[in-house]
Amino acid sequence: MAEQRPWPTAAQLALALLLLAVAAWLSHGGLQEQVRLRERGELAGVLPGLDYDNDPASDRIAVRDAAALGSDEALPLWRLRRGGVAVACVVDAVAQGYGGPLRLRLGIARDGRLLGVRVLTHSESRGRGDAFAHDGGRWLAALTGHSLQDLPAERWRVRRDGGDFDQFAGATVTPRAILARIQAVLVAYADHGERWLAETEQPR
Repeated sequence: MAEQRPWPTAAQLALALLLLAVAAWLSHGGLQEQVRLRERGELAGVLPGLDYDNDPASDRIAVRDAAALGSDEALPLWRLRRGGVAVACVVDAVAQGYGGPLRLRLGIARDGRLLGVRVLTHSESRGRGDAFAHDGGRWLAALTGHSLQDLPAERWRVRRDGGDFDQFAGATVTPRAILARIQAVLVAYADHGERWLAETEQPR
C-alpha cells in the first residue's frame, strides 16, 4: 500500500503562495526593465550624439493634436533633459503614404532643429515607395539638422513641388507625405513646444 503524504499545512501553503508572488513580481520587474531599455535604444536612433542625463522613458506625456501629428489618438512624446533642463523631445507622428499610414518618430532639439527621423512601420511597396528603407538611411538623414529657421515651411517639400528634398525614383506620394508631416510637426513644435516640454509627466 502506497504511503500517503500529509497535506501541506496552512503555513506551507501561505509560504508557497508568497514565493510565487515574489517570483511573479521579480519577473514583471525584469520585463519592465527590458521594455525600458528597448525604448531607450529606439529613442537613441533619433537623438544622435545628444547629451542628456534623465531617463526619457520616465519623462513621457501623450499629445493629442490630429492636425500636427496625423492621428486622432494621443501619441507619445518623450522629454530629454540635462541638469533638469529640457534639451530635446521625441514625438511620434503618422503620415499617409501611397501604401497606407507610416508611423514616424522625430527627435527635435530645444531650438526646433530636427535631430533625426525614423520610419517605425509602413505598408509601402518594396522597391518603390519604401526607398527610405533601402538607401542606407541617406534620404532620412538629409532631413536632419534643419529647422523652420533655415528652411521655411514651404520648402519642406520634394523638389517637384518647389521644395528642397529629393523624391524617390518613380514615387512622390510617400516622400511628399513624410515631408508634409515633418513640416506640420515642426510648426506645431514652434507653437506649442515649450508647453510640451513643461507639461507634468504622465505615469507609465
